Amino acid sequence: MRKPRRAPAPVREAAPIAVSVGAATDVGLRRQSNEDAYLAQGSLYLVADGMGGHVAGEIASATVISAFTDLSLRPSVTLDRLRETFADAVARVAALPVGAGAGAGTTLTGVAIGSLDQNAYWIVLNLGDSRTYRLSSRVLEQISVDHSVVQELVDSGELTAAQAATNAQRNIVTRSIGAGSRSEPDYWFIPAEPGDRILVCSDGLTGELSDEHIRSILNAEPEPQAAAARLVREALQRGGRDNVTVVVVDALSILGDLEGDETIPRHLTAVADTPPDFDDTIPRDRLTDGVNHL
Repeated sequence: MRKPRRAPAPVREAAPIAVSVGAATDVGLRRQSNEDAYLAQGSLYLVADGMGGHVAGEIASATVISAFTDLSLRPSVTLDRLRETFADAVARVAALPVGAGAGAGTTLTGVAIGSLDQNAYWIVLNLGDSRTYRLSSRVLEQISVDHSVVQELVDSGELTAAQAATNAQRNIVTRSIGAGSRSEPDYWFIPAEPGDRILVCSDGLTGELSDEHIRSILNAEPEPQAAAARLVREALQRGGRDNVTVVVVDALSILGDLEGDETIPRHLTAVADTPPDFDDTIPRDRLTDGVNHL
């Protein structure tokens, strides 16, 4: 009698980027509840900052993060799946009943791990004034662009960045999920490199610490959890006027990162399959080499 043969184990897709992650959040020193929510696992690293006050803001941000949980379990994410899940998150917030978050809104920012033409990429998405940064070769670069009244005034030349930081309208966002606002995120493809450090944060961090202060902490703390905890701690020491949430993601290695000649340098790789219906909400002349805005 022949013994039954064991079925071969399914081949699991390898993640394009191997990462080490740290995350921290705090209600702050002046708020009664934490309206921030975050996701830091698998292929997705997101922060949502709820608006609408107390329970409503908490529910909106938690609802959006929950919509992305299943997608995060995949080793990598495509732009189409990210857009589909974002649309689902918008629908979930719109369907919240009265008294359980109806009318509330939330920002959303962060990165997904993806690949294109066998190259590993960070896919950045952003809506609102939470932020996503990349630290590379000890240089900190803000990838996301705030959707806020003061950012529009900076873009038009009416305010400097320093003036925007203290302007009375600095907390007014022009796009969000819910709250009667435009729910149209920006997306970018960023070629990933070993040693990249991604920072995803709510404005409770950037409202207290300057970019230079943030850069110095990210460079001083080699472990992502220590970096996240220190960023939150120092934001509280500077005033803690808002909820503070930080996710730090380190790229340890890149799958298929081969030595040898590349026809196109990685930092200049073009996104070849950009869907034709994408509208550039930010002029391309504002972008730096290696950051492809969709």
